[in-house]
Amino acid sequence: MKNNITGRVETTINAPVSKVWEALTKPEIIKQYFFGTDTETDWKKGSPIIYKGEWQGKKYQDHGTILDIEKNKLIKYNYWSSMSGIEDKPENWMVLTYELKEKNDKVTVSIKQENIADEKTKTHSEENWKKVLEGLKKVVEKQNEKQKMTASL
Repeated sequence: MKNNITGRVETTINAPVSKVWEALTKPEIIKQYFFGTDTETDWKKGSPIIYKGEWQGKKYQDHGTILDIEKNKLIKYNYWSSMSGIEDKPENWMVLTYELKEKNDKVTVSIKQENIADEKTKTHSEENWKKVLEGLKKVVEKQNEKQKMTASL
């Protein structure tokens, strides 16, 4: 397949980068904002990454490889989704990059998805990633507020 179609979304989260990073890499937190998905990986370059669960009554298992990772800054992996309807072969795998940029105790999280099949899929993917980022923002900011309140007691 190999396409030059790329989707991008971003949000700003009112929390330290360490809290955002934790939410991006801890399976029990990922599950809270990522459509109930179970995540399996050790977050090391070259390691497998697996996402699995059930969506609208249909079981799925997506898989890929961690291509690059830099704590509090970057996660990049390729993957194939069983929900995509396309054949599981390397040229059909998409590449996902999460970038974190911290400024004044706020973090801008951007997600870039490369090798998207067509414009319709790009629009659909961007809508899904917006929901993921909205969920991530809610979870992290709520957790951060709780911690601040506990610390001030």
